[in-house]
Amino acid sequence: MAGHKKGIYEKFIKRPQDFCCAAIATVLLSPVLAGTAIAVRVNLGSPVIFKQDRPGKDGKVFKLFKFRSMTDARDENGELLPDEDRMTKFSYALRKTSADELPELINILKGDMSIVGPRPLLVRYLERYNAHQARRHEVRPGFTGLAQINGRNSISWEEKFDLDVQYVDNVTFLNDWKIIFGTVKTVLKREGISSDTSATMEEFFGTEEDRS
Repeated sequence: MAGHKKGIYEKFIKRPQDFCCAAIATVLLSPVLAGTAIAVRVNLGSPVIFKQDRPGKDGKVFKLFKFRSMTDARDENGELLPDEDRMTKFSYALRKTSADELPELINILKGDMSIVGPRPLLVRYLERYNAHQARRHEVRPGFTGLAQINGRNSISWEEKFDLDVQYVDNVTFLNDWKIIFGTVKTVLKREGISSDTSATMEEFFGTEEDRS
């Protein structure tokens, strides 16, 4: 991770830009945030905000905030059912619009995340990455990223991580704004929300050749 070289944009502009954009978005979207919170409470119950540990820059763990998008349905042994069994019509609608991600604006304001960067995944994945894939943690995780405008959950984990590292090696003002505008297009077209075999994305167990 020490090998990552920051340019002028990443050193002096990116973080202030993130904070200002997140602050403005929070104010402008406050009616949407309030309306979504009420809808989540009515349709899925409490708590409205889902909190989960996620690894950030250099693998440092932080609390990610999202709107709840699944029920707490459990089997006869008290174990949570698979994601697709806990998703409702409302859940799918929430994810199609990406409205469940809006509380991450708090994470951006706090400095846990950036607007653009590799998406923060699960803590248990840290030990499953190979050296190349682990490079995604050389920068702050993002609300959106290069992988999100190039297939999102419809591409393989390996393709996604390659795109993450490609971004890490090309953190520029122009690239960030291309990704931001590309994200708007992707959300409006509702592309790549699910993988071919899962309501969200399959578990990542590591790249096969590195585990053999």
